[in-house]
Amino acid sequence: MKKRGFGEGRFNGFGGKVDAGESILDAALRELHEEAHITATYLFKLGILEFSFENNQDILEVHVFKCTTYTGEVGESEEMRPEWFEVNSIPFEEMWKDDIFWFPLFLENKCFKGKFAFDIHENLIAHELREVEKV
Repeated sequence: MKKRGFGEGRFNGFGGKVDAGESILDAALRELHEEAHITATYLFKLGILEFSFENNQDILEVHVFKCTTYTGEVGESEEMRPEWFEVNSIPFEEMWKDDIFWFPLFLENKCFKGKFAFDIHENLIAHELREVEKV
């Protein structure tokens, strides 16, 4: 559960911005540690998503990684309150409206690319998604 900032009040994956001189993978590892207090021992990329918002000219490019093994104990941070769900109980109604489209591919370890557009009220107004061999 995102506790503050962009996406506050929604269930969301761990993540954030890439710092100067940092690779995307290093940023993913750092953000996971900062937000959940764990260190991924295996992390692999499954997707790349682009998000646009009517009230913002910037396009957010999001790289989606999956962590299957880690060290440390999962804990809450100022940013996130981690919570795990059974696959048949994923609370899509409390997540971003795009998640219901790409998350099934993520769960099946399939690679994907997508674009999602939101209006000024964060309603999903357009999307395209495709499975790819590799990202």
